[in-house]
Amino acid sequence: FVALTQIHANSCGGKKAAVMAATTEAPEPWYLALLGFAEHFRTSSPPKIRLCVHCLQAVFQFKPPPRVEARTHLQLGSVLYRHTKNSELAQSHLEKAWFISQQISQFEDVKFEAASILSEFYCQQNLVDSAKPVLRKAIQISQQTPYWHCRLLFQLAQLHALERDLVSACDLLGVGAEYARVMGSEYTRALFLLSKGMLLLMERKLSEVHPLLTLCGTIVENWQGNPIQKESLRVFFLVLQVTHYLDAGQVKSVKPCLKQLQQCIQTISTLHDDEILPTNPAALFHWLPKEHMCVLVYLVTVMHSMQAGYLEKAQKYTDKALMQLEKLKMLDSNPILSTFQVILLEHIIMCRLVTGHKATALQEISQVCQLCQQSPRLFANHAAQLHTLLGLYCISVNCMDNAEAQFTAALQMTTHQELWTFIVTNLASVYIREGNRHQELYSLLERINPDHNFPVSSHCLRAAAFYIRGLLSFFQGRYNEAKRFLRETLKMSNAEDLNRLTACSLVLLGHIFFVLGNHRESNNMVVPAMQLASKIPDMSVQLWSSALLKDLNKACGNTIDAHEAAQMHQNFSQQLLQDHIAACSLPEHNLISWTDGLPPVQFQPQNGPTTSLAGLL
Repeated sequence: FVALTQIHANSCGGKKAAVMAATTEAPEPWYLALLGFAEHFRTSSPPKIRLCVHCLQAVFQFKPPPRVEARTHLQLGSVLYRHTKNSELAQSHLEKAWFISQQISQFEDVKFEAASILSEFYCQQNLVDSAKPVLRKAIQISQQTPYWHCRLLFQLAQLHALERDLVSACDLLGVGAEYARVMGSEYTRALFLLSKGMLLLMERKLSEVHPLLTLCGTIVENWQGNPIQKESLRVFFLVLQVTHYLDAGQVKSVKPCLKQLQQCIQTISTLHDDEILPTNPAALFHWLPKEHMCVLVYLVTVMHSMQAGYLEKAQKYTDKALMQLEKLKMLDSNPILSTFQVILLEHIIMCRLVTGHKATALQEISQVCQLCQQSPRLFANHAAQLHTLLGLYCISVNCMDNAEAQFTAALQMTTHQELWTFIVTNLASVYIREGNRHQELYSLLERINPDHNFPVSSHCLRAAAFYIRGLLSFFQGRYNEAKRFLRETLKMSNAEDLNRLTACSLVLLGHIFFVLGNHRESNNMVVPAMQLASKIPDMSVQLWSSALLKDLNKACGNTIDAHEAAQMHQNFSQQLLQDHIAACSLPEHNLISWTDGLPPVQFQPQNGPTTSLAGLL
C-alpha cells in the first residue's frame, strides 16, 4: 500500500498546467494576449501543444520582468513535461523557474510549484538524488506558507517511501504532524499521522503502530469539520486497521472493523462534495478521491473473502471493483489505479486456482504481466507475487519442477516476511509431493517451525505451517504425529474462520482415520470437509473428499452411497481434466518457464497438455 501515501491537493495551486496570469501589478496587453492564445491552444480538443508552446516562448521576446519570466518558465516546463516527450527542454525551463523564483520575495506559489513539479520530473527521469535537495530547500524556506510546507513534506515523504527508506519517510511525516498541530489543523495532523501509521505497519513496527493508531482514532472521532473530510479520515483509519488484521491472518477478528469500513464508504457515497474550501491553508488536502476510496474498500473486502474462503463473495466484489476501475482509468491516469487492479487480480487468480478455473487464472496472470510491462515500478513491486502465482498455477497442473523454479525465483525477489513465509510453505508442499527432496525439505521446515521462532506473527500462516507438518507426517506414515499437527491447524483455523485450512485438515484427518481402519471417525471428518469444500467451493478438496467417501461407503457396505460418491468423484475428475487440458493448451502456459527479467510479451502456441493429471486425481 505504498501508493496510498499519495495525498492530493484540494487547492488548484499545483494541480493544473493551466496557463494563467496572476501578477501583482497590471499585466501588459501583449502578455495577456499571448497567455490567452496559449491557454486556448492548450485546452483545444485535441490540445494544440506545439502552438501553445510557441505562444509562451514568444513572451521572452518582450524581455519580461523577473516575475513574468519565472512564471512563463514554469508554465512552459509544466506543459512540456505533461504533454510532450521533450524532457530536456522541460527540465531546462523548470530549473530556470525554480532558480529565478528563489530570488523574488512574496512569490510563493510559483516558487514552490516550480520546486514540486521539478522534483516530480526528476523522479520520473530516475534522478531521485537531484529531487531530494530541491524538496529539502523548498521545505526549509516554506515554513511561513502552510499549504506548500505541508504539501512538500508529503511529497518528500512519498519519495523516501517509494525508495523503501521508510525511516526517513516516517520522520518527515512526524515533522508534518507537529507542524499541522501548531498551525491548528487537526485534520492535516491526522493525515500525516495515518500516513506514518501505514508506513510503520509496512515496517512491522507494531509496538509503535498501536499507540499511534489509538491517537489517530481519538483525533478522527473528535474532529468536527467537513463531513466528507471526516469520513475520508475514518476510511483511512479503518483501512489501516483492516489490513493490519489481515496481515496477521485474523480473518474473524477483523469483521467488526470491516463492517464499519463498508458502512463508512456507503455514508461517503451519499454525501455531496462541498465546494467550500477550508479557511486554514494547512488543511487544503484530501487523502484519496471518493471513487478511489470505493475501489479500495472493495479491494480489502476481496482480501478478506479470499483469506476466509468465501470465494464467490471475493469474485462478486472483484467484478464490481474491476468495472469501477475500468471507468476510472478512462478519465484518470493515476498509477494507483493500476496498483489496485494488480492486487485485485492477484487475489482473484488465487480464487480461480482453488475453484478449479485454471485456464481463466492463467489468462489473468498474463493480464498482470501486461500491466507490469507498462510500469517498471509496478513490476518491481509485484515481480515476486507474479512468480508466486505462477508457482501456484504450476502446482495445480502438476508441473512440480516449474513450480519449484517459480517459487525459488520469487524468494530471491522479496524481502517481505509474510510473502517469504507463504512461498516457503508452498515450496515445502512441492518437496513433499516429489518425495525425494528430503534435505531441502527439512531445511525449509526448520525455517517455518510453528512450534518455535515462527518468522511472522500471521495466525493464518502459522496454522498453514502446522498443516504442512501434518501432511509430511501423513506421507511418512507417522499418523499420531500427523493428527497432533492437524488438530493444531483445526484449532487455529476454527478460531479465525479459515475455512480452506479447516476443510483441508478435516479431509486429511479423515484419510488418516480411514487408513487406520477407524471408519466412523473418518466419516465424521470427511462429511463436514465435503460440506465446507462445497460452500467455498474448493475443487481439489471436493475431489479428495468424494474419493474418500466412495471408499468409506464401499468398506462399510453402503452400496448406494458408494455409487453416489463415485459419481460425484467422476464429475469432479471430468471438470478438472477439461480445465487442465484447456489451461495447458493456452499459449500463456509457456509463462511457467519464465523465471528471470521482464515477462515475455508474446507466447508460442501449445500443442496440448504436456503434464500428467495423475498427481491431481
